[in-house]
Amino acid sequence: MSFRRSEGQGSRLKSSGFSRLKLIYEDEDIIVVDKPAGLLTMATEKERRKTAYAFLYAYVKNKRPAEKIFIVHRLDREASGLLVFAKTQSAKRRLQDQFKDHSATRMYVAVVEGRVPQDLCRIESYLAENAAHRAYSSKDRTKAKLAVTHIRVLRRFRQTTLIEARLESGRKHQIRAHLSERGHPIVGDRDYGSQINRLHRLALHAVNLNFKHPETGKLLQFESPYPDSFRFS
Repeated sequence: MSFRRSEGQGSRLKSSGFSRLKLIYEDEDIIVVDKPAGLLTMATEKERRKTAYAFLYAYVKNKRPAEKIFIVHRLDREASGLLVFAKTQSAKRRLQDQFKDHSATRMYVAVVEGRVPQDLCRIESYLAENAAHRAYSSKDRTKAKLAVTHIRVLRRFRQTTLIEARLESGRKHQIRAHLSERGHPIVGDRDYGSQINRLHRLALHAVNLNFKHPETGKLLQFESPYPDSFRFS
């Protein structure tokens, strides 16, 4: 199978109705996009139309012949960065298997409150979800799942720290919960205790996404620079 780079690679999906959703890569089996902050990955009870999935569904449906789209993983609404979607059920299954066995890797950059003292640290806990749909560390392993986050400090400011976070597992709100419990909530994350919101958004961006192509097995690597606004003191 030969890869075809989308003619719209690196362009905005203007035809989708949401001009800030950026198309990074496309072939017969997958689509990689750069999601803006404020856009849901998939529908909720309150919002069904303004989602990355909905816009991509409209985009592939209008192709000739029409194609399908499947959700592989998610990114929080107020976070931004890289997402991969599948065009076939088999591609979806193979990609999700990579996320489950950790052969697919994801890297994030965030701005957190306070000055993180360690240059490198590993955070491990079992995360559960409460009635408000927020993640928290629990010793009850019957309702919690193992979550491991690796943190590297990129730059320290007077009141905040720019950090890099690598997921070894992929639990809901994992980075947000782990950093909050360490006393360093992500800037703009009111749900997890942030008192600073200079950026008027969640200061979390998915900068790197690596996985093997679900059909060819070729390693694919994608990068998305974090916003310039993250570099503040």
